Amino acid sequence: MNGLSSEARNLHWLLTDLVEEVPGLRSVAVVSSDGLLLLSSDPGRHDAAPATDPGTGPKGSSADLAAIVAGLGSLTIGAAKLMDGGGIKQTMVAMDEGSLFVMSISDGSLLGVHASADSDMGVIAYHMALFVGRAGHVLTPELRSELRQSMEATR
Repeated sequence: MNGLSSEARNLHWLLTDLVEEVPGLRSVAVVSSDGLLLLSSDPGRHDAAPATDPGTGPKGSSADLAAIVAGLGSLTIGAAKLMDGGGIKQTMVAMDEGSLFVMSISDGSLLGVHASADSDMGVIAYHMALFVGRAGHVLTPELRSELRQSMEATR
């Protein structure tokens, strides 16, 4: 994280805090409004870090999560438009072996979390809302560009 702005380091810290505070998280991803992975963490695999090449990560990694979050985000935005439902705040998918949570960040970016089946959905949603509230004003176009460049530099 050397060479990153204080805003980028703060965003990394917020993601690390989310991962450390919430038990049962499998992977976490911040995805830009155009579907690019900006920041990720795979708890138990490695610490929060800029995303790596999606082709090299294990199945279920944050790179996979980013693709799913981008697609689900696009699908729910389209559904909301068709139903005149307004903006999407959050989406939750409950599965037999886990849960997927997607929450909108104020700039159109998305926060996605893949959690184990035994995780507490209320705790996850609460901590995601805290992250979104803290990160929303920080995630400027300049910061998104810096995070993308940082990600490309680590490939």
